[in-house]
Amino acid sequence: MNEAPHWPAPARVGAIVVGSFPLTSGEWIDAHSHPQHMLAWTRTGVIGVAVGETYWVLPPTRALWLPAGVVHRAGATREAVLQGLYFEPGRCTVDWTEPTPVAVDGLLARLIGYLGRDDLPDDARLRAEAVVPDLLRPLPASPIDVPVPVDARVRAVADTLLTDPADPRGLEAHAREVGVSRRTLTRLFVHDTGMSFDRWRTHARLRAALPLLAEGQPVSRVAHSVGYATASAFLAAFRRTVGTSPSRYLNGAVPVLPGE
Repeated sequence: MNEAPHWPAPARVGAIVVGSFPLTSGEWIDAHSHPQHMLAWTRTGVIGVAVGETYWVLPPTRALWLPAGVVHRAGATREAVLQGLYFEPGRCTVDWTEPTPVAVDGLLARLIGYLGRDDLPDDARLRAEAVVPDLLRPLPASPIDVPVPVDARVRAVADTLLTDPADPRGLEAHAREVGVSRRTLTRLFVHDTGMSFDRWRTHARLRAALPLLAEGQPVSRVAHSVGYATASAFLAAFRRTVGTSPSRYLNGAVPVLPGE
């Protein structure tokens, strides 16, 4: 990852530069980093941003803050336009040191469009830039981690479930498929991913569901496509794992804590 390309933003007056990158369905930008801080966002469609094994799904209501130097990949499950706001570190008041999801409301969205204009006078640009940091509201919801196994046998099971999250087979059937005992596969899953087989599969299913939900597909259809018999079972698993409902997660709402 240290050998990933280092891409500087184009030069422009001011501390914030806006870049736009059209993405076709399934297209991913290879791993790279920037000397500037970056806010990754899309006005339409849904994009994904991956930092190592951690993956964020970003509809227009969410963006992701990436500190300078963080190696990341970005892509789209449907056509979208990735918009990147690049912040010069020496002139930026935001000091977040980790990738951080951010809520995007109407005012921030309009400011991004305004700063993306090529005909904006320098003084107007600087006034608009000064407002942006005050609008960056971090979201407490965590990404849904799906660690990649190292052992070839566990990786084979993981690849099967990532390809088809709705695969109904249990641990024992997958163990037979890769030629190990149920006990061995149980141990290997925990060793490689830090999760039990069931927990890992739940995370994989929920992460696969997020782009579909963000595109506006009905919950019942999404639940079935990732392996849940009913929408209520899917929603219960999502709330139990993430701490909030899918709609609140995607729309930038603060998660509801247990007991609230």
